[in-house]
Amino acid sequence: MPIPEDVGVIARPLLRENAYRSIRDAIVDGTLAPGERLNDAELAQWLGVSRTPIREALTRLEESGLVQTKPGRYTIVSPLDTRAARAAQTVTAAMHELAVREAVPHLSSAEIEAMRQANVRFAGALRADEVDAAIAADDEFHNVAVTACANPAVRTVLEQFTPVLRRLERLRFSSLIGRGSVATHDRIIALCEAGDAEGAAAAARDNWLSLSEVFDVDDSDAPRAQ
Repeated sequence: MPIPEDVGVIARPLLRENAYRSIRDAIVDGTLAPGERLNDAELAQWLGVSRTPIREALTRLEESGLVQTKPGRYTIVSPLDTRAARAAQTVTAAMHELAVREAVPHLSSAEIEAMRQANVRFAGALRADEVDAAIAADDEFHNVAVTACANPAVRTVLEQFTPVLRRLERLRFSSLIGRGSVATHDRIIALCEAGDAEGAAAAARDNWLSLSEVFDVDDSDAPRAQ
């Protein structure tokens, strides 16, 4: 498999978590493409770690649906799977709905302003066709409520299922479909500011469910392992 040119980019502390996040992010951003075979030794060389944290990371990624393994034969990046994405979408939408509902009574003016500024960056990134920046700003926007709700179970579930959706969202944010999220974010902010927890929670749920518009992308030609 081709690997990024930067070698040994991972710090020694927290090797397992860093290895997991580095490989996960490379899958989500397309550096490691759907159907691509993953080699333990090459990944270890890229990240500057032993094979043990690599294998542990790949196990976690398989549980998240980003990697497929055939013991003794191959490990590949999972092809884009509409059914898996729909399942992840349902769970993710529910978690964001819960996070916003629990967060609204506790949101400070500073946190609402942080949401507003994140949406400004999000809109600017979309206008500039900067997909990575758009996704980062979108994460910042939604993370305000996830943090404010102080529910660790919500964050744990989102950590597992959001990356599956982010692969599809890269398609969304590089198209005009993503522009609609800016207005939805503004609506969520207004409802949060008004203290309407149920209305804001419903808007947050609908925001994530709107990703269905990209689920009709044909993935029939995605490469598969032999």
